[in-house]
Formats: sequence, C-alpha cells, structure tokens
Amino acid sequence: MECGKELPEGARFCPQCGAPVAMTEWEEFQVSADDLVKRVKELIKEGNIRRVVVRNEAGKNLLEIPVTFGVIGALLAPQLAALGAIAALATRCTIVVERAKKSGD
Repeated sequence: MECGKELPEGARFCPQCGAPVAMTEWEEFQVSADDLVKRVKELIKEGNIRRVVVRNEAGKNLLEIPVTFGVIGALLAPQLAALGAIAALATRCTIVVERAKKSGD
C-alpha cells in the first residue's frame, strides 16, 4: 500500500488513504544462510516487491521487511544488518516474497 497502512484481510481499498488494493502473489525461495543477504538484495532491486519475509527451517518468521516505493540504500541498512545476524545463526532459510501482480495476470 502506498501509505504503508496494514490492510485487513480481503480489503479492496486502503482504510487509511482509500487507494485501491493491488493484487499480489507470493513466492518462496529456499536459500542457504550464506546466500540470504545477497538474494534479498537481488529481490528488492527487481522493483516489484511489496514485502520480504525471512523464515527459519521450522517456518517461524524471523524478519519481515516492508518494501515501499523508493526505499533503498541507507533506509534498508538496519534490515540488512539484521539479515546478516540471522544468516550467522541459521543454516537454511526460506524467503517469502509478496509481489505486485503484473497487469493481465
């Protein structure tokens, strides 16, 4: 959502700003801890990412990064540092990515 407001399940419009809710799709990637930070950076650079969730091998959410338009560089530094700490403690992780659906999908 453009305003960053958390949306209720099934919402078609944002309760904060009234903007229509774009359709999204979810993808999951299994990565080794060594590749975690690199893969998350690659996904964010793609530009159509709304949210990145990192889960441990048991499926527990370790970190959630909302990715809003224009969030790059220094604004992501704290989250990327946290990813580095997670990578130091984990062996394998799942990256769950929420993407904006392409028009016509």
